[in-house]
Amino acid sequence: MTNPLQFIQQTRSEIGKISWPTRREVVLTTITVFIMATLTAIFFALVDILIRTGLQGLLSFFG
Repeated sequence: MTNPLQFIQQTRSEIGKISWPTRREVVLTTITVFIMATLTAIFFALVDILIRTGLQGLLSFFG
């Protein structure tokens, strides 16, 4: 167990080793995430519409 002063020194040393992303990398990653989330939402919406239409057609055919 280390004393609080050593803990703070070790923590600051570890924080200094972190490679922080640039502003451009953060913006590009954020845009990519939004695009992928939108494409995924559109895909699942289309699959939902297809399944719903198919089931309604099936039920109207037999019902």
